[in-house]
Amino acid sequence: MRAVLDIILIVLELYVWLLIASAILSWLVAFNVVNTRNQFVSMVGEFLYRITEPLLAPIRSVMPNLGGLDISPIILILIIYFIERVIEYYIYPNVF
Repeated sequence: MRAVLDIILIVLELYVWLLIASAILSWLVAFNVVNTRNQFVSMVGEFLYRITEPLLAPIRSVMPNLGGLDISPIILILIIYFIERVIEYYIYPNVF
């Protein structure tokens, strides 16, 4: 059972890094640092969008409009860190 919890923790940490990469890529595209016509950039952007958008969309629908500021990745990262802490402090020690 501890192996399953370890895998869950690794997947959650990996997802946090994917959220950070998605945010950075969106900034780079918005400030015209990278060009989405490049096939590699387009493929990476599409992958990150498809991975992160299913969990970010419900948060965006609940959040008020803050203009051009999107804080949904930060909220999702905080939720993921909360889940990780619950697993580490309350579930993991009680598993044999």
